[in-house]
Amino acid sequence: MAEWGAGVPPGHLRDAVAHAAGNAHPRQCSCMSAPASSGTPQPGVPSDLAAASFGRLFTLALALSLGAAVSLGVTRFAYGLLLPPMRADLQWSYTLAGAMNTANALGYFLGALLTPGLLRRWGASGVLLLGAWLASAFMGLTGFFTDPAPLLAQRLLAGVASALLFIAGGLLAARLGAQMPARNGLLLGIYYGGTGLGIVLSALLVPALLERAAGVPHGWAWAWWVLALACALASAALAWPARVLVAVQAPAAGGSGAQAVFRWRDFAPGLAGYTLFGVGYIGYMTFVIALLREQAVDGGRITVFYSLLGVAVVASSRIWAGLLDRFRGGQPLALLNGLLGVATCIPVLTDRWPLLLLSGLMFGAIFLSVVASTTALVRHNLPPAQWAAGISAFTTVFALGQIVGPSMVGWIADGPGGLTRGLAFSAGALWLGALIALRQQPLAVQAVAAR
Repeated sequence: MAEWGAGVPPGHLRDAVAHAAGNAHPRQCSCMSAPASSGTPQPGVPSDLAAASFGRLFTLALALSLGAAVSLGVTRFAYGLLLPPMRADLQWSYTLAGAMNTANALGYFLGALLTPGLLRRWGASGVLLLGAWLASAFMGLTGFFTDPAPLLAQRLLAGVASALLFIAGGLLAARLGAQMPARNGLLLGIYYGGTGLGIVLSALLVPALLERAAGVPHGWAWAWWVLALACALASAALAWPARVLVAVQAPAAGGSGAQAVFRWRDFAPGLAGYTLFGVGYIGYMTFVIALLREQAVDGGRITVFYSLLGVAVVASSRIWAGLLDRFRGGQPLALLNGLLGVATCIPVLTDRWPLLLLSGLMFGAIFLSVVASTTALVRHNLPPAQWAAGISAFTTVFALGQIVGPSMVGWIADGPGGLTRGLAFSAGALWLGALIALRQQPLAVQAVAAR
């Protein structure tokens, strides 16, 4: 029976969103490998959880999804809604405005490097709550500064905190799904769909708050404070799943991943295509609202645009399941990159409202599935012992792309042509990535395993 959340196979979802913002780690990948075939509860699972109904597991997954909402949907992507008023008030260049998201992506990368050690010391539940409360605090502190240096520092620290929260939440969601393998994909999909819920929440709050604060000095600060309050409420709600799941042990990792040899040249086209995806997608998410503002789109329509984008993110895993299962080469990465380039280019070519809505819907329905496509590529072409090394390689290049992307698009936007030329660059990066990814050929798994 097809279920929501099973759109990407459970393993693809689990590993993909562990590095959705660009930075997984081999230890994270291995510790998140939950069995999908055994119905036996994991050793160390509390008896009440082992005997829990699907309804209770569903509720736990829904509560955990608040972690994804805070870490990505709000902490990273809400900035796109706040960039236009902050830039106008503080007289930023687009380069500086883009650097704020570059700092956030760099912070996520650093946080991902710290997470394995923190998981060993405090466990997933402890790291989850630490990341949630720190992300809430850094969101709130952002509203107290106007100088670029402390704001850059706040965005970087918020990125570190969001990495702790998102990765720990993904780990707990994977362990939760292992308690009911038949519903594993649904439970994991609920957690990852929290990213879209955070985008929707930001879309509902920020434009309304900016309108109410019009004329107030630095009125955009109120949006940061209200978003921080929303994050704090979500952090408080996370205490329940963290407490229930604290005793759930990690499933044993299979294979000898530490001794596996991953050859980058085997995946060179896929790695290059994915790097360019990182460059292109983050440019859109950072600057598309600023472009809509330049096109005189009002606050109500921006709320609709960003809300529908978030809803499409929630639904996206179901849409592309067959594509990711069918092809073993770079075709899914190429197709999704190409379509994402079309979505990115629409606001460059027109300001017609129905087409702008189409752009947001397309983008939301695609961009997380590009991440899943690389996980599928690794799983199709490598033995399990090399999955962690393969996913780590893809997340490393993705991190580099999305660190570079916002500042590059901002720098272009400061020149002739403005934001339309900047987003045209993003679309071009995605299309180039699609062409390169088409050159990725399937590998013979047996030959790889025999190396």
